[in-house]
Amino acid sequence: MTLSNPWQTASRNAARLYARTATLIRPQKRTMPDVWGAENRVYPPSSGYPGKRNPYLTPYGVPFGRAIARRRHKRCVFVVSAQSGKSETILDVIGQRLDQQPAPILYVGPNKQFITEQWEPRIMALLDEAPTLAAKVARGKRMTKTRKVIAGVPLRLAHAGSSTALKSDPASLALTDEADELMANVKGQGDPIGLIDARGDTHADFVHAMVSTTSRGPKEVEKDEVSGLEFWKVQPADDIESTIWKYWQAGTRYHWTWRCPHCAERFVPRLACLEYEHKGEEAKTTPARAKETAHLVCPNHGCIITEAEKKAIETTGLEVAPGQHVDEHDNVTGDPPESDTWSLWASGLCSPFQSFGDRAARYVEAIQTGDPEKVQTVTNAAFGELWMPSGGDAPEWEEVCDRRLPYRFREIPAGVMLLTCGVDVQKDRLVYVVRGWGARNESWLIEHGEMFGDHHDTRLDDVWMELAELIENGIGGLPIRRVFIDAGFRPGKKDAGDENTVYEFCRRHARHVYPTKGYDHRTVPLSVNRIEVSPVSGKAGYGLDLVRLDTDVLKSWVHSRIRWPQDQPGGWHLPLDATEDFCRQIVSEARVRKPGGGSMWLRRSRHNHYLDAECLAYGAAKMIGVERLRVESGAKPPPPAPAVVPEAEQPAPAAETPPPKPAPVVALRPTPAAPPPPAETPAQSSGFLGQRRGFLRR
Repeated sequence: MTLSNPWQTASRNAARLYARTATLIRPQKRTMPDVWGAENRVYPPSSGYPGKRNPYLTPYGVPFGRAIARRRHKRCVFVVSAQSGKSETILDVIGQRLDQQPAPILYVGPNKQFITEQWEPRIMALLDEAPTLAAKVARGKRMTKTRKVIAGVPLRLAHAGSSTALKSDPASLALTDEADELMANVKGQGDPIGLIDARGDTHADFVHAMVSTTSRGPKEVEKDEVSGLEFWKVQPADDIESTIWKYWQAGTRYHWTWRCPHCAERFVPRLACLEYEHKGEEAKTTPARAKETAHLVCPNHGCIITEAEKKAIETTGLEVAPGQHVDEHDNVTGDPPESDTWSLWASGLCSPFQSFGDRAARYVEAIQTGDPEKVQTVTNAAFGELWMPSGGDAPEWEEVCDRRLPYRFREIPAGVMLLTCGVDVQKDRLVYVVRGWGARNESWLIEHGEMFGDHHDTRLDDVWMELAELIENGIGGLPIRRVFIDAGFRPGKKDAGDENTVYEFCRRHARHVYPTKGYDHRTVPLSVNRIEVSPVSGKAGYGLDLVRLDTDVLKSWVHSRIRWPQDQPGGWHLPLDATEDFCRQIVSEARVRKPGGGSMWLRRSRHNHYLDAECLAYGAAKMIGVERLRVESGAKPPPPAPAVVPEAEQPAPAAETPPPKPAPVVALRPTPAAPPPPAETPAQSSGFLGQRRGFLRR
């Protein structure tokens, strides 16, 4: 057979083959993902924004895509609200990389259903709508639901529930979507983030890009000295449940900022900037009214920014990190925090798809349900912010600091009549408080601290000997009348103490030291039951009194005293050297109402040991009848919030005009011959000490 043209072949698909070859070998101009998306992607008529892709509709996604493409950081983290266009940015990144610099890509979604029903169809649409990609796709048997081959390299779609998929292919680029929804452990193979990172060990330019909304964790703002902007303050990682936020705050911590159209100063938009009628008193308004009156307030000068001005300020968006300065022409100088992770946070208020009013209406609607989970969902998904329980039952730590009076640790203020001690047991230490009690339930913190012992192990005797010394010696000449020690450990908790060690210590000091267990709700606040203890060492068993406590009653009492009026008897006082950590732990939990009625305590921080210890000290005081304490006959009652002066610094009275006898600095001790209060010995039939159940459940 003779061919008319030498270059012709017998294949009927010759033209298509030559076209594909030309596409593969044609040099590609390198562009950024946003530029590539604008040039190559077209939305169908059925989409919300049909026509050519406009990545600058969501400008806060552009820096994220460019940070991935530059490959200067091993990890790129983007925290944003739901439905803010982040998936479109990911598609731009995938398309640009496969088209211009083909390399293996691993995409990880939250679950299998999302991958197969939502994401895979969008990937196919991307491959079909971009002309330069369509010719590079290997179709037929080489294409599966979760694995595509483009330009000779694989694009694998995996989910966190499958360790096999996460370990199947090496990758030069990994993209993790909705990181906060990933499983904490993948079938015993470790955390998904670690497995994904391991896929890039053979690629020197590997980048792991993560995008997600947030979940739970504490949040505070602090003013940056360089820019004057209010940025999110870095929080202890142990207090944060949100996976994406831990990685974000370990990175460069860029914040998406706007320029106020009135004062022309930059600010970081966030939920705190959103105002509407009766904000903070949502019961007085409606979602419709909130939507109608919603606006932003510039934190710099209180300028009011309306929805009509939103489109204009969207064009002023700029990412700024702590330590950077922005001039009036938007020139950024200075370096962000040094890190291998590039990270950016953008508020849901910046989304063009929802108005300020829409966000306000959703938030008010969630608040009015009284359901903490719905409030969290809106805070995370609509605003892209961390959420922790708060409200009228949760004072702030600054309010705790305000309870300080002018006295120091181990000084006994006037009015103290007896001491109690509460001890929270951890695996490596004992956390304790000693509180002094006076008339009308007024109390003073005498000391707080932690006992680690020589080996940081509460199963050993040294730390318990230190506690015994404190109990036996007392403070300031006053004995410690009652000690409550937490023995209510949650099974499997890695930092929990040893129950039998607590029981053995309480047995040796049975006269005034009691083990306790706490329960969320009980019919009585405190009760005592005799239990039989069987030591694990094989020693003979013994009987022991176990105190069971209603933790809701105890925690509510402590929080109510934080806001106790200073001019009324019954105050709850702290010394000057009470630490900030102590004050923060006192408000580490918040009491919230359940939608169906009742209440529950939610953690704001995992460090709640001093709150537990304070509750135990109050429970110990309640057991010995602190409510019945009265000022001695003939003695002048101490003022509600006395200014305390150490005994050595007391001014000498003038000789010519002797003043009235002052209230003693060291409280009056109970007369030794006097019988103990009725509650000193637990009565099994008493309503106050009736039947009950355990303490401070974690």
